[in-house]
Amino acid sequence: MGPDQLAGQAPLNVRAFFGLPVPDPQRDELGRYLETCAAAAPDFRWSVADNLHLTVRFIGTVDRELVEGIADRLDGVAGPAFDLSLGTVGQFRRSRLARVVWLSLTAGADQLIALASRVETECRAAGLEPEKRPFQPHLTLARARPRDGAALPELPPLPALTPWPAGELILYWSHLGKRGAVHEPIRRIKLGAPD
Repeated sequence: MGPDQLAGQAPLNVRAFFGLPVPDPQRDELGRYLETCAAAAPDFRWSVADNLHLTVRFIGTVDRELVEGIADRLDGVAGPAFDLSLGTVGQFRRSRLARVVWLSLTAGADQLIALASRVETECRAAGLEPEKRPFQPHLTLARARPRDGAALPELPPLPALTPWPAGELILYWSHLGKRGAVHEPIRRIKLGAPD
């Protein structure tokens, strides 16, 4: 359907976020790791390997034209490409219970913070509410099934993961379903040559 055919129709709302993709070799390695973690810690919903990404800015449900406008403004000015390397397992906790299990970054954290700041600036310029929490670079691995969190048992050793160049920012459309979310790329924004 072209723009002329959409005229007069209600806006298309999407559940959207900006993120950095994880390349296939690292995704495959992490997928195997997540399977072993799921067996060791069933009180958590472990990410599906196909959905692995580093969230830069969660937007929520908005008009698709609004987020595509943000992507348009970021295209060419999102910043330079940079190298990413994943580090150790961490947790966001509520008292002694883990709510989210994640991987830290050992390389690229400062550049990712700068990219998130540029994205946040464009989101605010588009009229979106500012992000309430400070940005903390990480790759989400799992969320606790109980709302208040769960005790995290000892996890298997993390595999050695090769660093990779982060060369594109993606605007994702997150489709929610009974089997979890499916993240569909709707815009790819190339990051510039490294500094």
